[in-house]
Amino acid sequence: PQSVPCAGGHRCCPRGSHCAPRAVPCPDGQSECPDDATCCVTSSGAWGCCPMPQASCCADKVHCCPHATVCDLTHGRCVSPSGDTDVPLSTAFPAWKRQPPAPVALRQVLCPDGRSACPDGATCCQLSPTQYGCCPLQNAVCCSDGQHCCPQGTTCDLIHSTCTSLGASAALAALPTAREVKCDERTSCPDGNTCCRLISGAWGCCPLEQAVCCPDLVHCCPQGYTCDPEGGSCLQGGGTRRPWVRKTPALPRGGQVTSGSVICDEKTSCPDGSTCCRLSLGTWGCCP
Repeated sequence: PQSVPCAGGHRCCPRGSHCAPRAVPCPDGQSECPDDATCCVTSSGAWGCCPMPQASCCADKVHCCPHATVCDLTHGRCVSPSGDTDVPLSTAFPAWKRQPPAPVALRQVLCPDGRSACPDGATCCQLSPTQYGCCPLQNAVCCSDGQHCCPQGTTCDLIHSTCTSLGASAALAALPTAREVKCDERTSCPDGNTCCRLISGAWGCCPLEQAVCCPDLVHCCPQGYTCDPEGGSCLQGGGTRRPWVRKTPALPRGGQVTSGSVICDEKTSCPDGSTCCRLSLGTWGCCP
């Protein structure tokens, strides 16, 4: 009852949406045909669509024939080797340009230390003065023991190991460590990134895991893709194309105070533009 049937009766979509036609990509990587058609080169050199699956494209680059038949252009027919099939030639229609898939935004929550990051929808909680953990809850409450967290609107009951709200309680959630990707001894990128060199020779961060660093030293592509030398996109073997990603500068590793840092004390600093604030443990935290 919550779905919309698609044409053909084999597929459906959620109510409130519509069925998008599936498509067959043509070898040029830029054109495509309907799911039940075949890509054939036309006389103009562009790709066209033969209105049948796995069709035979005729040598005149105008017509096509059903699967397992051959074009008899002299008689204007499609014939099978056994002679039991004899049908008129079909005409190909123009293919349409593929719509490149929208890049998936890979969002992360940057922790107050400016170098650790947690997955989108999680909360950074301080484990120790130099390390953050990720609470798998949005806008969570970080417990003062530096090991657990609770949902928004609850309080940590460390004595009973529960999260308490008005009359209700639930078990505390443990904090996994927020990791960083090490570029060298002095620089790092947030977890889930890849270190790539920038034009300056310094390290940059590509917001993709195991990414391909492009030779222009500015962009990067997802794993399994190659950087289009003409620029602007990432290419995959089957002709799939998607926009490339811009890198950001890498960050100093823990303990490295940069000229743009806000110094809290001799050992601790916060990213430029933030404020040092004491946490309940007595250690420094960074208000962004």
